[in-house]
Amino acid sequence: MKRIVTIQDISCFGKCSLTVALPVISAMGIEAAIIPTAVLSTHTGGFKDFTFRDLTSDITPIANHWKSFDLKFNGIYTGYLGSKEQINIVSSFFDSFKTSDTKIIVDPVLGDNGKFYTGFDKDFADEMKKLAGKADIIVPNLTETSFLLNIPYRETYAEDEAKELLVRLCELGCSTAVITGIRYKDNLQGAMAYDSKSDNFYSSFSKHINKSFHGTGDIFSSVLSGSCMLTDNFQNALDTAVQFTYKCMEATLPIMDEHYYGTAFELCLGELNSAAKKLQ
Repeated sequence: MKRIVTIQDISCFGKCSLTVALPVISAMGIEAAIIPTAVLSTHTGGFKDFTFRDLTSDITPIANHWKSFDLKFNGIYTGYLGSKEQINIVSSFFDSFKTSDTKIIVDPVLGDNGKFYTGFDKDFADEMKKLAGKADIIVPNLTETSFLLNIPYRETYAEDEAKELLVRLCELGCSTAVITGIRYKDNLQGAMAYDSKSDNFYSSFSKHINKSFHGTGDIFSSVLSGSCMLTDNFQNALDTAVQFTYKCMEATLPIMDEHYYGTAFELCLGELNSAAKKLQ
């Protein structure tokens, strides 16, 4: 059985970060270990007065305990990291646990809709660049792409322009770059990718749903991470992540009033399990 460790925060209520990654990766038949970087009562989108407990000081002791009995991982997948200190600690974790058989996937969480998330700035983005450079695969959205490359944010790009961005992202040091939220075709939205080792570009699209959902980036990154453990065919991995993310949004549309805080991804986990079996 393949094993991934995912390092990010956990919201006790809400559909994002670890509360997405753990069930999604598990549904793919992959063992999921976790290192929570913080505990929140809810995620920060649409909730007030949420509680927050920082767990930075726990990350290294957890890693040291694992190292003491030679725990190994096929994949290391990082999401939301709340400080430059956490980025540096995770960078050291990469050094300690990466082997020739380990894939590192970094979702460089910085912002959305052209803006930094609260507490983040250019200095934080510069630290995230260094972490991205140690990854095999990075998965920024368009906003995060603009921050990583120090370019103005744009909502849309032509295909050739998107390919240029992907090449520039790989110049940060990663082998493969994936940009999510790409829309250059009518009524379609999805992701494009570039593998610098093979010099191949990839793309995958689904129907565009003109609604905003919390946690879809976490769903996509979790499925892509899991898929890359199960297959070396990157196009199939990308298709699986794009299509499952779309299915989660589609399943949520009839109940959006009660699921304003995230997608009803649980309704689709059976389909994900079947899709994962086809990847192997």
